[in-house]
Amino acid sequence: MAIVFNESEVARESFGTKAYRQRLITDERMRGTHILLDRLSLEAGSIVDIEVPASSVVWFHVVQGEATWANDRAAHDLSNDHVVFLSPGEKGVLKGDEDTVLLYVEIPDVGRVDSDFSAASVRSNVLDWTREPVLDSKHDARKRIYMATPKLFGTRAIKCEMIVYPPNTSGSNHRHEGAEHFKYVLQGKATGYADDVPHSLKKGDVVYHPAGEWHYSLTESDEQVTFIEFFVPGQFTTIWATDRVCSWGPTGKNVRGEKPVREIAFHSSDQAAPDDV
Repeated sequence: MAIVFNESEVARESFGTKAYRQRLITDERMRGTHILLDRLSLEAGSIVDIEVPASSVVWFHVVQGEATWANDRAAHDLSNDHVVFLSPGEKGVLKGDEDTVLLYVEIPDVGRVDSDFSAASVRSNVLDWTREPVLDSKHDARKRIYMATPKLFGTRAIKCEMIVYPPNTSGSNHRHEGAEHFKYVLQGKATGYADDVPHSLKKGDVVYHPAGEWHYSLTESDEQVTFIEFFVPGQFTTIWATDRVCSWGPTGKNVRGEKPVREIAFHSSDQAAPDDV
């Protein structure tokens, strides 16, 4: 059954200088998980030393505030326009320029979920997701932006996407075989269903779906709902309860209303991940 909780229910612990960590997804909470999810809170002037284990990859996203990520090659100013992907063994320093919140995901022992994994093929990268293509659902008003894919980062261990639900929008009931799936709600309120059992969703909620659980979400208010969802591994099979299979088409724009940095062709969610994703 789905595990649903809010970040406010999880205790903070010190993590670096003037920084704190909330362990949202752990092996203790979701036994056997291949995903570790933390919420990091950085105060202005905070310093956090990051060293990715030699068998792991890391993805993090600024959801509030501004920070700086620096390694021995370069320094990057980060805002909530950015996600960062770190390869095995990567070292650097994360500094809070103001009060900042990040989602921090680690895939430990990445070879367990990507049999073709090679540290040499994984690309450390800082990505401005606001310049990535926006895709429109062909059945409803939802929008999708990919934020972690094999094309972007060089591993099939993880797939991540931002999903936007306008008011009065419902997704299709479906389940995933061969992958863990979890969501983090960035804004808005909605109702989620897991094996037809409803649960409320609001900002800061984490929803963990084990492989094989039927689920979908709907919005009923005047509020837009935005969440980030993750799949580990990033290749899996999706099964639909009806013939209303989610299909996604290019808009030719990014969220800025400009031409995106790349193009993604029309594709259906019942297909294997296309090469351009």
